[in-house]
Amino acid sequence: MKSLSHSGNILTKHFISTALIALFLCSASLSHASDQSGFQVNPGDQAGDVIVHGQLGGLIFGFEVDPDGTEGLLCEALSHPDGTWSARVETFSQATGRIIRVLGGSESQDDFIALGVAGSVGLIEHEKVRGLFNIKRTFSTINPLAGNMINGDWTPPINSKQIVNQVKPALDGTPNVAVYALSVSTSVNPVVFSSNLADNTFGPVIDITDPDFTQEAPPVIVFDPIGNQAILGHDKPSPFILPPLIAFVDLTTGSFVKKTGLGLGVINGIAVDSEDGILCTDTSFDSAVQFYTLSDFTGISVFLPGHDPQTSTASGGDIEFDPINKLFLVAQAFSDGQLNNGSSIHVFDLTGNLVESIDGLNFQGGDNVFPVHITLNPSHRIGFVNGPDLTTKIQSFRY
Repeated sequence: MKSLSHSGNILTKHFISTALIALFLCSASLSHASDQSGFQVNPGDQAGDVIVHGQLGGLIFGFEVDPDGTEGLLCEALSHPDGTWSARVETFSQATGRIIRVLGGSESQDDFIALGVAGSVGLIEHEKVRGLFNIKRTFSTINPLAGNMINGDWTPPINSKQIVNQVKPALDGTPNVAVYALSVSTSVNPVVFSSNLADNTFGPVIDITDPDFTQEAPPVIVFDPIGNQAILGHDKPSPFILPPLIAFVDLTTGSFVKKTGLGLGVINGIAVDSEDGILCTDTSFDSAVQFYTLSDFTGISVFLPGHDPQTSTASGGDIEFDPINKLFLVAQAFSDGQLNNGSSIHVFDLTGNLVESIDGLNFQGGDNVFPVHITLNPSHRIGFVNGPDLTTKIQSFRY
């Protein structure tokens, strides 16, 4: 994955603004293709046969599925031999992978990023390039996603020196999210806040000032709606390999509490079962997955398949939670830690038991500037993840 150094911050592994990677992209005339297919899923827990790519076949800049519906959201960008770019905002069928409709686009240097879906409301970012490092960012909603129409504005309370980095849904069927906006200036702090995407309303903006959470790459975050808190996972800035840090930020009062976690190295993925009070993280150096009880922060750490104390190739990445079947799904780029063995998603229950492994996936290598991401439709027990072409396709799986 590419990384970017900007204003002293190293932006890696998490959601970063494409306009800071290169000033390009895109536009498109509105068009649509109907897809009348029924939503049916074949039985069996394995890599699926639905492959999704944009209508243009371009680079995918963010994707998500509606966990309570039948559609997904993606943004793409395609370069042309003459140096120009085209960009699109599109919806796709979870059942077939076909593009349902192109909702918007550009034929300039602008770009679009799919930030997420919460409560069947889709959220996209439009980056309008005005000049070198002069970018105006606006945000729009698709409410509902199945309506296949950009029809609302989202106006987060951030300034031009802050970039929306992560938008995490409540996973309770509501359009409530927690947002992390990183800073591109040493004079401005990163912030977290809550929002209702449908109403375009926001909670208090809370500055993150603790140096353990403002250095190096931004932390990964998750939204705990019952506790009304954003939970941040980070590595402790140090020349040594140490246990990670976890911070709990009250989204009403701004209270900030940090604790030392289990495992060693960077926290690459984080997810929470808000209803049962279980937090799940994974750590890079020891290729382990941790399970904490939120009420007393006790927990266990278990190794991923292929763990080897001499190498971290078996480490996990993104983690997503299935609130219906009560499962945590952990992305592992290198199955069993082997470099030429494809990728896997490992499924754990709430107590840290490995339920199954979904092999035959491929989301390793490449130059994708976006992190590997899992998105789920729990009621149908299906999901999508990057690959088999890491930058231009996403692939389905069943669990």
